[in-house]
Amino acid sequence: MDQQMKILIVDDELVVRESLYHWFSREGYQTKTAKSGTNALEMLEQEFFDTLFVDMKMPKMSGFELLEIVKKRYPETAVVIITAYGSIDSAVKAMKIGASDYLLKPFKPDQLSLVMEKISQQIQLNSEYQYLKGQMDKICRFDNIIGESDPMKKIYSLIEEVAKTDAPVIILGETGTGKELIAKAIHVKSNRNNLPFVPLNCGAFPDSLLESELFGYNKGAFTGASHSRKGFFEVASGGTLFLDEIGEISQKMQVDLLRVLQEKKITRLGDTRQIDVDFRLLSATRQNLERKILAGQFRSDFFYRINIISIEIPPLRERKEDIPLLAYHFLEKYSRETAKNVDTLDHKALESLKSHGWPGNVRELENAIERAVVLSKARTLTPRDFVFLKPDASISSHDKTLSLKDMEKQYIDTILGDNQWNISRSADILGISRATLHRMIKRHNMKKT
Repeated sequence: MDQQMKILIVDDELVVRESLYHWFSREGYQTKTAKSGTNALEMLEQEFFDTLFVDMKMPKMSGFELLEIVKKRYPETAVVIITAYGSIDSAVKAMKIGASDYLLKPFKPDQLSLVMEKISQQIQLNSEYQYLKGQMDKICRFDNIIGESDPMKKIYSLIEEVAKTDAPVIILGETGTGKELIAKAIHVKSNRNNLPFVPLNCGAFPDSLLESELFGYNKGAFTGASHSRKGFFEVASGGTLFLDEIGEISQKMQVDLLRVLQEKKITRLGDTRQIDVDFRLLSATRQNLERKILAGQFRSDFFYRINIISIEIPPLRERKEDIPLLAYHFLEKYSRETAKNVDTLDHKALESLKSHGWPGNVRELENAIERAVVLSKARTLTPRDFVFLKPDASISSHDKTLSLKDMEKQYIDTILGDNQWNISRSADILGISRATLHRMIKRHNMKKT
């Protein structure tokens, strides 16, 4: 209980004022009294009170009238309506106007304690929310990138430096860590920011289709090519090309890309003419490319060409101090989008979010907050709103007993289960295509239970 909270008792009956004054004073609250609504407003002009206890029926200005004025002028002040003439209608009216609670006279000390505990928690939540909102305003220096942890601050500095050059950058990190956001931030900070940022998920296309997407084609180049089309290399010319999941492309495509990066020229499918292209390449992967090189699955010459500068994004479990900021950011976003008045998380909910392993990283956290907001019937999210999170199913970074294959299966199983086997939604969270997810399900012999 916050011993510095200031309370104002507003009641025309002296015995009620004195009784409440002595009780709150003994409990350690700074307490004052007012005998009328007018008297209370005069006092509020002079000093701030955290909470008002207001009698509903008073001469000249009723408790409801005072409540309306206080909520307009001092919205952060909590107001508790007290009355000896209670009814359901009056209670509903009080809460609609903005009362924090409603008490019937005579009340017992434990009732007052419960009310003050509830108000204290709400004040603390509001304070934490305002602090976090202020922090987000200060640290969101790039498009939707949120975090104040030391690893994220280092990434911000690195973005500022690499944006000044045209050097290829590879962004490393687990699925859902926000690799595309980092790429966009580099583009926005660069001198190419007034020209296109063109993203392409390499894992979403088979090799033959990826070639036509990148290089473009002329009319009649293949069956179905009814018109000529520019490829992504041309579309991105002058701007930035972002190739996500670059570890998925074949070695033949690696050779083709290497040639384009060296010569800055491309040839459309079905054509012989060379076209000059000028783009800055940013790429990303969740795979260990050095391990793939050793396994003969990735070309070292191509790797060194795209890996002039690397940025590694830490998983969310390694920067837990960013979870409250992210959680409130997504809470505000989905409260606004769903038009639901869900605006806070209680302490236990925040602790449960911080203790979760987040195998799907920021994308999984966003999904969890969106789901909780959609289903919540209260303004404050509690641990009950996140029962669908399974801590025992989270993949621990310290779990040394599972093989890489088993960890992949466990991870996919967790995401599918959390999303009721919705393939599209699960693929989005995993950062892969529906076709890739179907292949992984088949490879692991997974079935919906």
